[in-house]
Parts: sequence; C-alpha cells; structure tokens
Amino acid sequence: MPDYFTRPRMFRRTLALLPVVVLLALVSGCSWFQGKDDDAEEKAAANTPAVDLYAKASRALKTGDYEGAIKDFETLEARYPFGSYSEQAKLEAAYAYYKYGEQESAIATVDRYLQLHPRGENVDYALYLKGLASLKRGSSLTDDFVRQRDMARRDQGALQLAYSSFSELVRRFPQSKYVEDSEKRLLEIRNLMAEHELYVAQYYMKRGAWIAAANRAQNLLERYNGAPTMPDALRIMVQAYTRLGLTDLAADSRKVLELNYPDAAIGLN
Repeated sequence: MPDYFTRPRMFRRTLALLPVVVLLALVSGCSWFQGKDDDAEEKAAANTPAVDLYAKASRALKTGDYEGAIKDFETLEARYPFGSYSEQAKLEAAYAYYKYGEQESAIATVDRYLQLHPRGENVDYALYLKGLASLKRGSSLTDDFVRQRDMARRDQGALQLAYSSFSELVRRFPQSKYVEDSEKRLLEIRNLMAEHELYVAQYYMKRGAWIAAANRAQNLLERYNGAPTMPDALRIMVQAYTRLGLTDLAADSRKVLELNYPDAAIGLN
C-alpha cells in the first residue's frame, strides 16, 4: 500500500499527542517555578529578623489564623532558639494549638516550655493553659464545661491531668491572676470526678455486683467529701449492703443519709 495512505493517520496521531506533550511541559514548568517560589520563600524566612517573625506570628494569632501563627512561631523558635523571643514563642504556639483544637500539641508544647524554662516568668500561665488544654482534650467541651455531664462518663485521664496542672498552679503561685479561676475549675473537676465514681457504682448496681458498687460508693464518700453526689452514694451503699445481707452496715449508711440528707432518704427501701 502506498505511503500516502498511512502518513496522514500517523500525522493525525502526532497532532493528537501534541496537547498532551504541551500540557506535560506546562505542568513541569509550573512545578519548576513552584519549586523556585518555595526556595525563595524559605530564603526570605531565613533572613527575616526575629522581631519581624514575631510580629507576623502575633498578627496571625490576633486575626484567628491559628495555623499560620503556629507555623510562624515555630519558625521563629527554630531560627532563633536562644533569642529573646524564643521563650514567648513557645507559649504563643501552645496557645495557638489550643485555639486550633490541637490539644495534644498544646500540652506537648507547654511541657517543652516547662522543661526548658522551669523558672520562667510565665510558668503560672503555662500551667493554666495546660489545664485548659487537658480539659478539652478528646472532648468538645465549652468554657462552661461543668454542664457537660457526659464528661463524667469519659476516661478520667484528661480530668486528672487538668486537676494536677491547676493544683500545681495554685500551690506554687498563690498570687497569680490565674488562681481564682483555677480554684473554681478545681472544684468543678472534683465534682466531675465524684460523678464518675457514682456512674461506675450505678453500673455495678445494674449488674448486680453489690460489693463493687458499695466499694465505689464508699470511695466517693472518702475522696470527695461534700460533693453533690454524696446522697446518691449513700443510697447505693444502703441498697448494696441490704442486698448482701449486711444489715448493720446498711443501717449505719441509712442513719448517715437520714441525718445529713433527709430528703434523699425518702422512699428508700
């Protein structure tokens, strides 16, 4: 067959491939330019004075650009680890993580600050922030977190870490401006821990585990004296001891309940 029958088809295939080749070339060119832009950005960041980096990060934090603030504060800390802004940058980054919803990173950043600056002038704030981040970790709590009753049914690790942070703040820095709010949160956390004990005791009661239920209720009374859940704990003790046939212990628990919380004793069998 003559060549002139086949060449047009080959030529058409070549033409069909041209857009693909051109597109690949454009993409490759864009990638090259993008790489050049990234290199230029990195060089610019490397040459940016600490004061300018801090100002840029602070603006991002103020406007709610927490992701940008985190990046800039961490860049500042990496570029100038021994500079005058390094200590503050850690705390600002921790706060940005907290606002961004990255509580694990916020806690880790605070811990790094406390390790490197154990006598820093903002240790009280660091402990306060760690307490707040611990409360929000793994939870969608609002500032009025005490009303989130499902918190009492969660793993208590976050509550215990928060309690430890606020307690250390109050103990070490009694004059700190964060003490008043920390003390309120300590009381609220304590009540939530008591609610958790009550929740577990109630669970054991439903399962017919009378000894375990009585022990949990007793633990609540001993560890969280004065908590709002004490009447319910005493009721559980009366019921559990009665089920176990421990009439003396049941009677003693009932007397304590009637003496301190007479309304809660009404209707108790």
